[in-house]
Amino acid sequence: MGLELFLDLVSQPSRAVYISAKKNGIPLELRTVDLVKGQHKSKEFLQINSLGKLPTLKDGDFILTESSAILIYLSCKYQTPDHWYPSDLQARARVHEYLGWHADCIRGTFGIPLWVQVLGPLIGVQVPEEKVERNRTAMDQALQWLEDKFLGDRPFLAGQQVTLADLMALEELMQPVALGYELFEGRPRLAAWRGRVEAFLGAELCQEAHSIILSILEQAAKKTLPTPSPEAYQAMLLRIARIP
Repeated sequence: MGLELFLDLVSQPSRAVYISAKKNGIPLELRTVDLVKGQHKSKEFLQINSLGKLPTLKDGDFILTESSAILIYLSCKYQTPDHWYPSDLQARARVHEYLGWHADCIRGTFGIPLWVQVLGPLIGVQVPEEKVERNRTAMDQALQWLEDKFLGDRPFLAGQQVTLADLMALEELMQPVALGYELFEGRPRLAAWRGRVEAFLGAELCQEAHSIILSILEQAAKKTLPTPSPEAYQAMLLRIARIP
């Protein structure tokens, strides 16, 4: 049995790992776990990852969670081109610097619009407008930091070449973009950065990875999204309650 990747392309971190593997020709057996249905909370999946989160990598008896750890593991195991996860100590530290900040300020912030516009209504819950506005403010602040601190006058977030940092950032920002947010309007440096990253990845791969999230609003309008399981329903209520 080769490497198995458990994922759902609705998930930003899942897409980051998927794109990295595809771009670098890493052989993975893909196992789709439907987040909306709540398959990540099933007894079967919890035996693989007791945290009930995606993506999850299984390499024989070795199971790894957290997308940044998976990306680094695959980059090292398959010796991907050095620019992804640089061997130079300081260049690598810049990638880690971004990933640490990403976990605090990007991850969990840019995914809120999906809960507001799709997942909350799917289970009959409306996110209070004051929380929606606070999240907009948090996204605006994070974008400013992203532009000023990490991008600056460089072509990419951690330097002169595409790294895992760019991949993680792009996938988080694509979440609200897919829901109609004009994140890059009035931010020409960030818009140019997005263009460079997508050009490097290639239009075909980007379309392949983003097709599901780009159609999520249409699916919601047509009521073709699956009904969450009871286990997923409870987890979704808790997640919505945690929106600041």
